[in-house]
Amino acid sequence: MTTVFFPTSGVETWLWLPPLAAFVISFFSSMVGISGAFLLMPFQMSVLGYVGPSVSATNLVFNLFATPGGVWRYARDRRMAWPLAGLIILGTLPGMVLGFYLRTRCLPDAARFKLFVGAVLLYLAWRLLAEHLHRRNWLVMARATEAAPQGRTRSGWRRIELPLGARRYGFSVPAMLALAFVVGIVGGTYGIGGGAIIAPFCIAVFGLPVALVAGAALAGTFATSVIGVTVYTLLPLPNGGAAAPDWALGSLFGLGGLLGTYLGAATQKHVPQRVLRFGLSAVLASVGSSYLVSALL
Repeated sequence: MTTVFFPTSGVETWLWLPPLAAFVISFFSSMVGISGAFLLMPFQMSVLGYVGPSVSATNLVFNLFATPGGVWRYARDRRMAWPLAGLIILGTLPGMVLGFYLRTRCLPDAARFKLFVGAVLLYLAWRLLAEHLHRRNWLVMARATEAAPQGRTRSGWRRIELPLGARRYGFSVPAMLALAFVVGIVGGTYGIGGGAIIAPFCIAVFGLPVALVAGAALAGTFATSVIGVTVYTLLPLPNGGAAAPDWALGSLFGLGGLLGTYLGAATQKHVPQRVLRFGLSAVLASVGSSYLVSALL
């Protein structure tokens, strides 16, 4: 079977491989509520040999295809916490711009970027494991997903309180903005949008239920991915080059991710969460450790 060459990225591979890889990654990662973009990056780097700055932008293109369906579904079912989504978007957007400069100025070579990627993957593995160890909290939050919102949202510049069922959940506005800003920097550098990082923090640190976080994090991922792709496309590199995404390759990833996310969400209720979280943690820890070792040696 002949291969296809993508001139923008310099990648040569079989036409079926990018959508298949994205489908498999998104199918399993969507079951634990995490975007497949964070695992798609190691695939591009290790399997396709795509390590230039534009790989981050190409990874963000994947999110443009894979996330809108979920955002639309949450909004249609009136399960979107728009105040939380707005804060996530507002905080992550400037972080995305800084992430671009961090990627292009401080991490342009493969060794440094692998060191950064390895640290991010190990962090995500630790977060998944920590969430599993607090399983009682997850069970309580999971029950809240069946409850309908009651009452009105209370919002101010210091604190926002959101209704869910008979309870109200509040958080500090400055603290949420600060978290979103840091997540935007990491997401812009790595090319994941940030939803995979901010969701565990909102749940574990702010004590928000999954029902309020899931849709808002997904909306934030989509919005910041749009900005991230725009920044990588329009802003020049320090050496005068460009880091625009490979739209053809990114679109193939996105089409596979769109189908994988949809089917993964439909299959999730039939698979034990304990198995999924431990399995995903093991994969993240393994890939992250290998990147750190290769970068340091």
